Amino acid sequence: MKSEASALLSGTLFGAGLALSQMTNPAKVIGFLDVTGAWDPSLAFVMGAALVVATGGQIVQRRRVRGAGPSLTTRPGSPSGGPGAGIDARLLGGAALFGIGWGLAGFCPGPALASLVDGAPRVLLFVASMLAGMTLFRWTEGVRKRRAQRPR
Repeated sequence: MKSEASALLSGTLFGAGLALSQMTNPAKVIGFLDVTGAWDPSLAFVMGAALVVATGGQIVQRRRVRGAGPSLTTRPGSPSGGPGAGIDARLLGGAALFGIGWGLAGFCPGPALASLVDGAPRVLLFVASMLAGMTLFRWTEGVRKRRAQRPR
């Protein structure tokens, strides 16, 4: 129950922060990404503040006793390989695809989900497309893994 309450509080705080910082406003996000035109640097402060909070959390987590495990969940807190592990063409391609989608739509997954309360068709289309993409990825990943397990 502790982890569910923590997840609810964290998600609520995250959604409120996204709305307050206008990360749910595609025009604001696209203005931030338009570095060659009418650039709006205000979201850089939002990202900087998020970086400070995340860094504080990482410092606290690293100072915890080794082997104590995560404090609010049973899932591990960081990749097993550490920073820089697993950077390959698939990761870079996925990051590029994410960035292109963010620039075109003005949404990334978190703000899109927070924007669902508006019920705007644009948001609904984005979230439906995002879910379709996630489903397609899971399917293709399953096919890839099955092919890799076949005897040669």
